[in-house]
Amino acid sequence: MGDTGEDARRTRTEGAVKAGNGKFIFDFANLKKIDAGTGYSTAHGSVVEGERMQCALVTKERGTGSRPHHHPNEQWNYIVKGTLRVKVGDGPEQLCGPGTLLYFPANVVHYTIATKDEDVVFFAVKDLSHGIIGMAADGTMAGGHYDPGYGPGKK
Repeated sequence: MGDTGEDARRTRTEGAVKAGNGKFIFDFANLKKIDAGTGYSTAHGSVVEGERMQCALVTKERGTGSRPHHHPNEQWNYIVKGTLRVKVGDGPEQLCGPGTLLYFPANVVHYTIATKDEDVVFFAVKDLSHGIIGMAADGTMAGGHYDPGYGPGKK
């Protein structure tokens, strides 16, 4: 059922690494980092794509994150380090720390923002019905969320 040749080596997300075809083990933390939410988030990290799933090790710097957005693929995030402010659909905003598993259904608007305490690292898994990048809920791709005092170039 799998593709062969060059088509099998293409990724849905530019800059992602393609797994399979002899490539099965990855030094995830040291792979090339890419923007993982271009146009609506400050997220960046390594992305590896298989045949049906994609994984990412993502960082959001403290005081930054995503504006409300959605994507056609479902997503899981496991927080490794730091605390995120999280809102999914019509639910309340919640603080979520290390060890928390987050589920984002397909096409449901959500956001995650790193608190001002420290950078956040999370492990993300999405199906490959779409790439890693979604779309801002307001239709603009005007950039990520920045808490006051945490804009580009500020820490």
